[in-house]
Amino acid sequence: MTRTDPLDVPRPDAQLHLGVFFQGVNHWTVWSDPASGSQIDPANFRHVAQTAERGLFDAFFLGEGLRLREVDGQIHDLDVAGRPDAITQLAALAAVTDRIGLVSTSNTTFNEPSDLARRLSGLDLLSEGRAGWNVVTTDNAWTGANFRRGGYLDHADRYRRAEEFLTVARAIWDSWEDAAVSGAAGAPHWAAPGAVRQVRHQGAQFDVDLAPTLPRSGQGHPVIFQAGDSGEGRDFAARNADVIFSAHGNDFDDALAFADDLRRRLRAVGRPEDDLRILPGTEIIIGTTEAEALEKKRWIRLQQVTPATALGIAGLLWGLDLAGRDADGPLPKEDPVVAENDGSFGARRIADPRQVVAEWREKADANRWSLRETVIALGPQRGHVGTPAGLADKFAHFVRHGAVDGFNVTPYLIPDGLDDIVDLLVPALQERGVYRTGYTGTTLREHLALREPLTHRTTKDRHRAG
Repeated sequence: MTRTDPLDVPRPDAQLHLGVFFQGVNHWTVWSDPASGSQIDPANFRHVAQTAERGLFDAFFLGEGLRLREVDGQIHDLDVAGRPDAITQLAALAAVTDRIGLVSTSNTTFNEPSDLARRLSGLDLLSEGRAGWNVVTTDNAWTGANFRRGGYLDHADRYRRAEEFLTVARAIWDSWEDAAVSGAAGAPHWAAPGAVRQVRHQGAQFDVDLAPTLPRSGQGHPVIFQAGDSGEGRDFAARNADVIFSAHGNDFDDALAFADDLRRRLRAVGRPEDDLRILPGTEIIIGTTEAEALEKKRWIRLQQVTPATALGIAGLLWGLDLAGRDADGPLPKEDPVVAENDGSFGARRIADPRQVVAEWREKADANRWSLRETVIALGPQRGHVGTPAGLADKFAHFVRHGAVDGFNVTPYLIPDGLDDIVDLLVPALQERGVYRTGYTGTTLREHLALREPLTHRTTKDRHRAG
């Protein structure tokens, strides 16, 4: 529901949390600008992470791209790609940062829990409790073709595997007692006898029997993130996650409806309704005036949605190969082809493209838009645009009225895309008392003001709302 009463502020002391999302395979990063840096240069990763830490961000996130995107079997060569392995990169960044969280997007469909849990635990120890894991699944066969098992899992099976995967990972992290390692040089044993438990698990997806090799960090477990938006994804997050990403961060009412839905799901599984941080992904475009910000947005969209990219996106909607056509000309005259989803371009085919095409044609005719202008105006919408003061007021309203807990920011330019946010927006947020003026903890769990890991709570703890 819309909350308009200025005195009705449900969370007057709420603080905004910010993360930075360094994408994997994508076309949103403006790689063609002269100011754009390399996607494999360690200096650029370091600049982004250190800028975010200077801005007191909670975390630095890495997206995952297990395979280059394809359209009708052809590599989509306009994507930014080439970023190193996430956990390797984050381990390097742990050495050049002090406080910011380090979150790896790691897939449960094409990994194994005994290996991934150990690597995440290693990152958590090396960073002294700053690691997080964005738990994702994959639903397309063309990614599976890069792996021995091949193929793909049905939607429901993806989450069943993910949940069992997470259960095994948590058992591995919980296998060491907190005081397992001796702190005294004269102790008779390096680890107390019986302080490390064997992990044995037999389930539909995994058969595990191992003695874990690493103790826990100071935050207990890596913080668990999740990004599914389906009913199954939201339920999975309510049962398992500490933080959820979403696409519901542009419109206040839409964001609030998403947040209220998650709070209902949390209550249904016996968790406090404030137990899950909601961080929609977003892009932030800042200008000294509203007009300047809007002009900047137009330039950025034209860089992101190149003619070839516009033809690729429209081709998915029409089910046709539009390569070679004029993206700055009219929309295709052909009717769309309704095709079965093949996972092309990393996305599903639209169930009924005819209705969407009809809407595009109506609005393109009314506004005299070209195909490319139509894709920019009616394709996926993202981000917030405005002045530092205007955006700070807007974000304060979002967080204090319970629509979000913060945002996961996608810079449109690497490595300098965060500079305006840190230098201009963060001070405006601090002036309004909605953003920290310094880190008060050392771990990612502390930055996000999270409770202890779910497996460390008693039944009473899980139901307590305080």
